[in-house]
Amino acid sequence: MDPNELLRIVDTIHRDKNIDKEVVFEGIEAALVSAAKKHFGEEEEIIVEIDRANGTISGTHNGAPLSPEAMAERIGAQTAKQVMIQKIREAERDALFSEYEELRGQMVTGVIQRYEGGAATVALSNVEAILPRGEQIPGETHHANERLRATVFEVSKKGSRVKVILSRTKPQLVQRLFEQEIPEIAEGVIEIRSIAREPGYRTKVAVSSTDQRVDCVGACVGVRGNRIKNIVDELGGERIDIIRYNDDMQVLIPNSLQPAEVDEVILCQMFGRAIVLVREDQLSLAIGRRGQNVRLGSKLCGWDIEIMTREELDEQIEQAIVGYSSLEGVEDELAERLVGEGFLSYGDLSVIEPDALAEMGGGLSEEQVNRIIGQAEVRAEEAEREAAEQRRLQREQERREAAAAEAAQAAQPGEGTQADAEETAAATSETIGDSAEEPVDEPANEPEAAAGEEPLATDEPPDESTDSTAGPDDGLPPPEEDVAAADVQVAAQAEQRRLEEMESEKTD
Repeated sequence: MDPNELLRIVDTIHRDKNIDKEVVFEGIEAALVSAAKKHFGEEEEIIVEIDRANGTISGTHNGAPLSPEAMAERIGAQTAKQVMIQKIREAERDALFSEYEELRGQMVTGVIQRYEGGAATVALSNVEAILPRGEQIPGETHHANERLRATVFEVSKKGSRVKVILSRTKPQLVQRLFEQEIPEIAEGVIEIRSIAREPGYRTKVAVSSTDQRVDCVGACVGVRGNRIKNIVDELGGERIDIIRYNDDMQVLIPNSLQPAEVDEVILCQMFGRAIVLVREDQLSLAIGRRGQNVRLGSKLCGWDIEIMTREELDEQIEQAIVGYSSLEGVEDELAERLVGEGFLSYGDLSVIEPDALAEMGGGLSEEQVNRIIGQAEVRAEEAEREAAEQRRLQREQERREAAAAEAAQAAQPGEGTQADAEETAAATSETIGDSAEEPVDEPANEPEAAAGEEPLATDEPPDESTDSTAGPDDGLPPPEEDVAAADVQVAAQAEQRRLEEMESEKTD
């Protein structure tokens, strides 16, 4: 092989594949050794070296030098080519792996090639990456040829290829977007101290400024919110709260729970717990929908935050003092001191360090400490079982109520059935009214009709339309009182008609 041609090939591979020249030279040397051993035998000692400066190839066989002509004659070119290609591919894979391993957590931009089964294949500059469904922001959709920004989440070697997994759900994406959109952060004037994120819903970012003349919150928001708007649009409308960072937790915790107003913060150093007291009207705002606000605030500050009102805290303190005092070996003074340190339940007391309990108890013995902790563990387990039983009963009650509601809904008549029922009721009412107004036909064996009435025909069949409303007295003659009342009614109607005729004649 021409030395100059060899050097040109090595330089081309170095520039195109981003592979170090030394790696390429070592790959070619290994390929030539492998090919020579196939010719001379695997047990033979063969050494091949390439001069890095002029590209000259030299080799030895069991200590005897091999001339370039002998190497060209005896070494199989095809074998050397295959081994060389394999070595170069491995070197290319290692170079890609190193490149993207350094980019882990950094933001990259690519174009979506395919979007199938919820996963997107993204073409980066020199490799195809995968954006799985689980690493996408909830609710967002993608399509082919769409430009996408994401962070490198995972890099691994798969055979001769490099597998790159992207993510759009990690807090690093928000941080990189802030660095890109806000020059003060890229310059180091404003520093992002902490980020807490629930992808697709809400993110809290704590920032601080190294220059007192620069408002860290205002710089991140931008004029009329244009800077933060670009970030929100990139994240699909995700809400972003910018918090002013402070080393004092008494200041940072209320800031992290904004927009809720906090009355007081009680820090329990031993537990890393912060009890935040708010007014009743601020309780739901501080907790947030499904606990989102307090959960993000806890992640942002690194403290376990509990939201409660002053009345709830007083009730818990009273219950804790009474409960601790009932334990064998716990005096009232120790119970009050435990509550003052933030131990408000048996579960808290069960995980206390024995040395700390002995110190708070004024020199309790090891046996006394173990007895107190053992009692607390037993009562904590009992409380947990009771809570689990209450949850089970509540779930059963909810299931019974849901089943009863479904049964009641299924028992309600449909529209057609309801209409038929109303029509039947109306027909029945009409039949009853007609039968009450009209006189009942007298039976055929009655010799005379009522006074003042013409005899009724007896050869007509009885009216069967009133059978469904017949009472227990059907077939019997009407009582005399009913007949008299009917006569009076007929006479009154006749008199009324006569008066109306007279008035009409006067008018004419």
